[in-house]
Amino acid sequence: MLLAIEQGNTNSLFAVHDGEHWIAQWRSATEPSRTADEYAVWLSQLMAMHKLELSLLNACVISSVVPQSIFNLRNLSRRYLHAEPLIIGENTELGIEVRTKKPSEVGSDRLVNALGALKVYSGPLIIVDSGTAITLDVIGSDGGFEGGVIAPGVHLSMEALHAAAAKLPRIALQKPRRVVGDDTVSAMQSGIFWGHVALIEGMIARIKAERNEAMTVVATGGVASLFHDATKAIDHFDPDLTIRGLLEIYRRSTGSR
Repeated sequence: MLLAIEQGNTNSLFAVHDGEHWIAQWRSATEPSRTADEYAVWLSQLMAMHKLELSLLNACVISSVVPQSIFNLRNLSRRYLHAEPLIIGENTELGIEVRTKKPSEVGSDRLVNALGALKVYSGPLIIVDSGTAITLDVIGSDGGFEGGVIAPGVHLSMEALHAAAAKLPRIALQKPRRVVGDDTVSAMQSGIFWGHVALIEGMIARIKAERNEAMTVVATGGVASLFHDATKAIDHFDPDLTIRGLLEIYRRSTGSR
């Protein structure tokens, strides 16, 4: 029984795999100060709702872009799963060629997404991951990671508008009925939503033009589902991209199938 943990700057995903299928998934807000014991209490209560017990878990794989959280996640695995976790970027070999000037700077989440995508889709690919930041990563036809684009995500943009402009309120993210808003809130919602759709469409078009080849576009991430129906630039919405990549890394590292 594998516990896969994917931790972003805003949200963290915990998923359980029984060797054949993903049987449960939960999300929580990322809190770097949360201790191993607090994780264990939270996780055991959620598992009980699925008639599962924490003691059933005996393996763990972790991908985190929050370095200060890794200590507590490692202790969660050691103390409660009695297993040394596989941590992306520390004790795992991803088996993917990173063709950037500084491969060590590429976030583990981006490489995990690439592996998850390559299990289902053939390259060349553009992977759109919408979270705290929006990333558009390019995977070559031979499966190599070739770089990408990083831009502020929707929630970051909304908070920046509210924080920097005294008269602009904090708003909820939703698809507006019209592009042209007739009040401040609807105008902000349009700017955030359709502005990010335009960003995604524009960057996809520029990447394809620069590379001069047909590419499959796969979207994932917390808010990507909102954009999927709003644009034809995205070919597939795949919410399981990251955990599929984590499972593949675990299987490669342990030799299990």
